Amino acid sequence: MICVFIQLRCRPGRTYEAADAIYDREFASELYSTSGDWDLIMKVYIPDGEDVGRFVNERLRDIPHVERSLTTMTFKAF
Repeated sequence: MICVFIQLRCRPGRTYEAADAIYDREFASELYSTSGDWDLIMKVYIPDGEDVGRFVNERLRDIPHVERSLTTMTFKAF
């Protein structure tokens, strides 16, 4: 499994609605609200050999109130 972190920027005042929609889809291992430039961060495990870009795009593109995302690939946990 490949672990990626995805930060999300939501429409103002709509973060909780976006978080509920993500939670309902059951693909995020963990989901947190954050401070700063991004509203949410989630941890996602993607099966080995699966296209990360396609996986993320297919699961995020139609979540209501998400305006932008930033995906961070991981390599090794310490």
